[in-house]
This record gives sequence, C-alpha cells and structure tokens, in this order.
Amino acid sequence: MVSQEVDSINRSNMKKDVVPFAIGDTVNIHMKISEAGKERIQLFSGIVIARKGNGATENFTVRRISHGVGVERIFPMHSPHIAKLEVESSARVRRAKLYYLRDQVSKKMRLKAKTN
Repeated sequence: MVSQEVDSINRSNMKKDVVPFAIGDTVNIHMKISEAGKERIQLFSGIVIARKGNGATENFTVRRISHGVGVERIFPMHSPHIAKLEVESSARVRRAKLYYLRDQVSKKMRLKAKTN
C-alpha cells in the first residue's frame, strides 16, 4: 500500500523525455539559471563520471577542466532546472565510476571512442 503511493509520487516527479546516456559520455547540459528576476540558459559540458540512485532520486556527476582546474557538478536526473541534455560523444569505459579521472592530467584524461 505505502510502496504504491511512493511509486505514484516518484512517477509524477519524473521527466518523460530523458535522453539516455552512460558513464564516459561527454554531455552538454543546458541549465535554467534565474538571477535578479531574469531567467537564462547556462551551458555546462563535461564527462559523466558517475550515476547514483534510481527513479526520481537519480543523480549524475559531470567533470570538466576549466582554466586548469577540475570542476565537478552533481545534477539530479529529473530536475526541472535542466532545460536540455545533449550527448556529444560516447566513450568505451570498463568502470562504473570514473573517479580515477580526478588524478589524471588533461592529455591522459582522454577516453577511447566507442565503436559499435
């Protein structure tokens, strides 16, 4: 009984048009940012290094190098602030979490492209 109610709440909070992506993919995330009563779109692009959770509580972590400094950002999968998510490229990885990329320099951080 309770689990059915929780499932219905989770389903109502989930987006229907989620783009499928995997660990190691390079993605562009268009975020809605509201500042001083105005709303604009901000782009954040990087490599997906982790996915956690499931259903309405799923999160994913994106990492990029900005001005020589590594920047990681965690996004809720079904956030209303995500306007659009585009998969730029896919890579072949053998790990579920790519935390080892934190210790790599930018040239070694390149992942091999996925061949279908």
